[in-house]
Amino acid sequence: MALGPTVRRVIGLPSAEDWEARREKRGKVKRGKSAPAVSAAGAPQPAAVNPWETAARQLQEQRTAPASASAAAAFASRPAPAPGSAPAPAAPWAMLDERSGSAFARRLGRGVLWTMVGAFALLGAKSVLLPKQTPAAPAQTTNPAQTGPVYPADEAQAVAARYARAYLSWDEATPETRAASLAAVLPAGADTKTGWDGKGKQDVLAVESGTVTPAAQKQARVRVDVLIRSVPAAPPKKGAPAAPVLPAYWVGLDVPVVQAAGRVIVTGPPGMVGIPAAGPKAPELTGPEADTAFGEQTTETVAKFFAAYAAGGDVEAVTAPGASVPPLPTGVLLVEVTSWTADKGSGADRTGTARVMWRTGGAQLEQTYRVELTRVTSADAQRWQVAALHGGTA
Repeated sequence: MALGPTVRRVIGLPSAEDWEARREKRGKVKRGKSAPAVSAAGAPQPAAVNPWETAARQLQEQRTAPASASAAAAFASRPAPAPGSAPAPAAPWAMLDERSGSAFARRLGRGVLWTMVGAFALLGAKSVLLPKQTPAAPAQTTNPAQTGPVYPADEAQAVAARYARAYLSWDEATPETRAASLAAVLPAGADTKTGWDGKGKQDVLAVESGTVTPAAQKQARVRVDVLIRSVPAAPPKKGAPAAPVLPAYWVGLDVPVVQAAGRVIVTGPPGMVGIPAAGPKAPELTGPEADTAFGEQTTETVAKFFAAYAAGGDVEAVTAPGASVPPLPTGVLLVEVTSWTADKGSGADRTGTARVMWRTGGAQLEQTYRVELTRVTSADAQRWQVAALHGGTA
């Protein structure tokens, strides 16, 4: 690819004419260094004048001598060359003024070129020594309410259950019992009567803690369901009929608590709330597809297992090796296995659903189980045995 004269001057490359002048110069220098010529009479001829030296001397005189008529006369009065010598040729090259813009452009271009080369070299070394690291994936944004410490829900439920049992239990004959139980879960110096007028008698039969709802300033609200029964008072007069015994019933409490000094305490009286009479409508659940043939094949196996399970005897004889199925306590009797349905599947492990009728407490009670079976193989036979048992249909 040919380069223009401006580009060659910028990057310091000579032109075609410069190359030709240099080759001619080298040839003349070699001829000037050869042995001097000898005339026919045997006398050496005078050496030819070097045109390059003559041109350089002329250039030096032009720079130093003033541009006047005397300089021209001095130049004309120079001694003529010796007879027989060749006239001095004109200078084959021209000198450029170093103060011109071309010299500055050439130096600037070289500086820019070397700067770019150095920059690329540094970038290459950096990519080798310090490889680019892949930025870590941004952390998943969480709910601001979940960034703080987790509320101690277990402790809050335990404290609320103790408070609910003490709050709804009273006996006018021993009011100090209720006060001592409340003081353990209330702030120091709080009123241990908490609204009770000091009369009557009531027992708490069961307490069930529910949902913990955190609030601001380390507070929370704990739902507690309590089964209570009021005890009728003794008749005021001898021979008067006693008050009827009221049945036990469930009541709900919303207990306010707060976390303070590493503990959870009750901040004040709770609010009594009702309990829904029925739950929400259940979604439509689809059960597994049944395997009728396998169910008929393993019906006797399941019936033998539940007979041993209710008898409280040797359950290991009807369970697979390594299975752990503790027997039921004494007093629970098997009436019958109402139904057994095996799930569709394959392999050495299968599952099914059994409905069983028990007799306990003078009544019959039907329950549902998920039964896991495994195939046990011996040297001469194979059979199905129970590997695990779970209540319910899930």
